[in-house]
Amino acid sequence: MRNDDVGKLLLRLTLGLLMLPHGIGKLVGGVGGIQGMLAGAGLPEFLAFGVYLGEVIAPLMVIVGWYCGVGAVLIVINMLFAIFLAHTHEIFQLTEHWGWAIELQAFFLMTAVVLALIGPGRLGLNRH
Repeated sequence: MRNDDVGKLLLRLTLGLLMLPHGIGKLVGGVGGIQGMLAGAGLPEFLAFGVYLGEVIAPLMVIVGWYCGVGAVLIVINMLFAIFLAHTHEIFQLTEHWGWAIELQAFFLMTAVVLALIGPGRLGLNRH
């Protein structure tokens, strides 16, 4: 049994529905912590508001399949910033259970890369 479009839909839903709560958390709690990390890295603090694109708007785009490739690329950029700003020290670390310390961030990053490459499938607002 093979259905690429259903598989792409499940991949979109997985990425979008797992990423979206992170964005909702920032809508509720603000981006002050991210602004501090950006300032510490010598970057402009206003870039912190980009997290709303990468963690709210982009996941919604991915979920509904509306310009999914654009949404996926926004998530890639978001995750690269997250790894650079908050997780660089963990890149070569394992957890106490031998999992990769940034496996969640890597999952979000690589799933978004895959979606950007394969497209959303026909089960979405923009059909490809």
